[in-house]
Amino acid sequence: MIDNLPLKTLEFAGLTIEGYSRAAVQSYWRLPELKLGFDLGGSPWSFMGTQTFFITHSHLDHMAALPVYVARRRMMKMDPPTVYVPQAVHENVWRMLRAWQRLDRGRMLVDLVGVQAGDEIELGREHVVTVFDTRHTIASVGYLVWERRKKLKPEYHGLAGEQIRDLRLSGVEVSREIRVPLVCYTGDTAPGTFDDYPPLLEARVLITEMTFFRPEHRKDKIHKYGHTHLDDIIERAERFQNELLVLAHLSTRYDERQVRKAVERRLPPSLKDRVHLWL
Repeated sequence: MIDNLPLKTLEFAGLTIEGYSRAAVQSYWRLPELKLGFDLGGSPWSFMGTQTFFITHSHLDHMAALPVYVARRRMMKMDPPTVYVPQAVHENVWRMLRAWQRLDRGRMLVDLVGVQAGDEIELGREHVVTVFDTRHTIASVGYLVWERRKKLKPEYHGLAGEQIRDLRLSGVEVSREIRVPLVCYTGDTAPGTFDDYPPLLEARVLITEMTFFRPEHRKDKIHKYGHTHLDDIIERAERFQNELLVLAHLSTRYDERQVRKAVERRLPPSLKDRVHLWL
């Protein structure tokens, strides 16, 4: 396998999280078991086999590798991928791909879908993705993957299996859908998104950003430019119900040891054991 980009891997609760994220450099993520990825600031060769990607916004460090990813799949005679982008940039992304098509002299074969807050995307019988707005300097959205389960309606509890079967065969809907928030990815965002869309705090895995951590850095300016500070995480510590909270997108001005030390010292015990710094 060609190893051409940095890539970190973490296994958690039956899921494999792969990716890399550094502010102003590149961000790209993949969850092989769910057959999807988030953002394409870079395109590791191993990501090429994943056919569905969800892009949060059109800053270069989150989308620059989209033409590379699309072209590679065509070159390898794979089916065209499906890529979701914010509706507000959909037409401009198409223009960019058409420009690369002329430059590269190779067709950009992709199902490019514009999405906005409130949209639901079917991933099959077991999973659905919902779209929500995030707070950044340009049009941006986040994505929440829900696990779908069927549960018997209360009024049919106690019935024998044969009775339930007969009801189903007669056309009666005996079960209802239960959704469990599984994985949420916010991309770049100011912390107000945590308050705007509470389901992200309940996802089993939350992948979000913590670009800044130093006390002297002004949070009002950080929020204005659509980013999150360590203090913002600490202020909401009791609200995070996530089993795993992945903090990524660290500013390049920081040394990794400094961040680990600050997080270890400042995070409350209720959250510390659930936080994973993506460094």
